Amino acid sequence: MKTDQEYMQLALDLASTAKGKTNPNPVVGAVIVKDGVIVGTGIHRKAGEPHAEVHAFKMAGDYARGATLYVTLEPCSHFGKTPPCANLVKESEVSRVVVATQDPNPSVAGRGIGLLREAGIEVEVGVLEKEALLLNERFIHNMKTKRPFVISKVAMTLDGKLATHAGHSQWITGEEARFSVHQLRNEVDSILVGIGTVIADDPSLTTRLPEGGKSPIRIILDSQLRTPLEAKVTDCKEAKTWIVTAEGTDAEKRAALIGKGVELIDVPLTETGLNLEFLLNELYRRGVTDVLVEGGGEINASFLRAGLIDKYIVYVAPKVLAGKHSLTPFSGLDAETMDEAIDLSFHQIDKIGDDLCITAYPTCKR
Repeated sequence: MKTDQEYMQLALDLASTAKGKTNPNPVVGAVIVKDGVIVGTGIHRKAGEPHAEVHAFKMAGDYARGATLYVTLEPCSHFGKTPPCANLVKESEVSRVVVATQDPNPSVAGRGIGLLREAGIEVEVGVLEKEALLLNERFIHNMKTKRPFVISKVAMTLDGKLATHAGHSQWITGEEARFSVHQLRNEVDSILVGIGTVIADDPSLTTRLPEGGKSPIRIILDSQLRTPLEAKVTDCKEAKTWIVTAEGTDAEKRAALIGKGVELIDVPLTETGLNLEFLLNELYRRGVTDVLVEGGGEINASFLRAGLIDKYIVYVAPKVLAGKHSLTPFSGLDAETMDEAIDLSFHQIDKIGDDLCITAYPTCKR
């Protein structure tokens, strides 16, 4: 007989297959077990479509009566684009529900669990909760801050270099690591770089996977509107492009970019550049739930100084570039003492091809 933890892990594994497809909703998996046999499974596939519990109960049919439901997130208790799942669970006549974690959405926040208990259903909460919270870190951050979840993605040499002094960086990492970056792009709403990256590399910033994949919105920070009209990012057939600039930039250039399908977002300037907090609030208002920052040293440093990075994904190649003028992932002002360093917590270290991939979080946000 499998344990609650094993069945919940299966539900989490199912939920993870929908990462990037359900935004702005969370990813959710459900498993229904009766007499030690799995009789139903389901995931939430896409925002606006039936939730995981609906698919699982449809598969289970009458076998759900007296069974145990394992679900990675508290069943919803409110009417949104779909009916509340808590009512469906009550009507199914399951005898027990195991929930990984409460829903941070104020519209739910324990109400779903309360409804089930009031109906006489045994409910256990907190099985593999840490794993469930991590799986839905983007959604939880959205609910708590009303801002996009910001991921800083960096590729560097073993000695911490982003590019040569001339700006050449192709390629630091190997093919396998670059493929994993495209998998990451496939999961996010947007990808952000600075105008320096556009001018130096002329990137497409699209997702290139064998099965195609989802190309995120391309966000270019360009306060002076220097984006060349012939840049690849101005071709909006494969993906949307939003250029973030300051008010009062050249009217003719604005018209030309808009004519190519580019959308301009005017953001106030601060002493250090574009107001990133204003930008994130505006992006969230437009429905962007996460941002993958793939900028150069200045862009990375701007988000770092503003305390706006929620997660770090750092690829480290087995190469040493050296040179005092080689570029580093985070530039900007020099620190005087180690007390000024941003403390991080290493979460995971993976080997991808010949490279390492380090996932870390700011300790103050964990």
